[in-house]
Amino acid sequence: MRAMRRPTKKIVLTILAIFLFPLAVHGALYSFHSRPQSYDRADWSSTGTLPAATAYPDARVLVMSGRTGGWKGVFSVHSWVVLKSENARSWRRYDVVGWGNPVRLNGWAPDGLWFGNKPQVVLDLRGTDATNAIPKIEAAIKGYNYANAGDYRIWPGPNSNTFVATVLRAIPEAETILPANAVGRDFRPLPYVGLTDSRTGVEASLWGIVGIKVGWVEGVEMNFLGLVAGLDLRNPGVKLPGFGRVGLPQQTATAAPAR
Repeated sequence: MRAMRRPTKKIVLTILAIFLFPLAVHGALYSFHSRPQSYDRADWSSTGTLPAATAYPDARVLVMSGRTGGWKGVFSVHSWVVLKSENARSWRRYDVVGWGNPVRLNGWAPDGLWFGNKPQVVLDLRGTDATNAIPKIEAAIKGYNYANAGDYRIWPGPNSNTFVATVLRAIPEAETILPANAVGRDFRPLPYVGLTDSRTGVEASLWGIVGIKVGWVEGVEMNFLGLVAGLDLRNPGVKLPGFGRVGLPQQTATAAPAR
């Protein structure tokens, strides 16, 4: 009986060390941050990082991600997609949220703060690359399976990050994934074994709740209850629950300064 307990104890301690301890540390640090206490008190204004659409004639595609508010901010970020076709006179921003019609068009400024938090640019395609990607992205948005009222689920998904991960799966040539702390990005309606989203590695996942990935873009990732820990191989760093990625700066394009 004792022999059986030892492996169980080791497994529990390993899970605590890899997943729960970093999350607890992040939660403690998060508690010291000044942040709005409610949705209506948060700042949702533009950061001014994107130019006016009329001043930027080229096509462009961005994926942005910002720390969410309240207790969810301990665990996760919120992600969205921004599009502009060549010579279009306005930006289009797509989000999925948990109230009303899940897929929102232009609910907020394309480069807006999220719960007062400055967003990170995850993907920035311009010119021909953006022009080629936009039809695929539009098809993914139109065909999103969880676009009806009531489909949204905070955990394990489908949520805002599930939506953006679906879009990124439509353009694997972009070789981009959402941050490790984008909870819900790995949600799938069925168990999955196959290529990773970027098609540069392999993945096994049970509904996005438990899984493992190994790939050039994804690095090495272990998923436990939607929390991700692992290593970034392409841009050396570690992935920690709550924190996301910690390491050398990523080789990710940034949004153009305002003009």
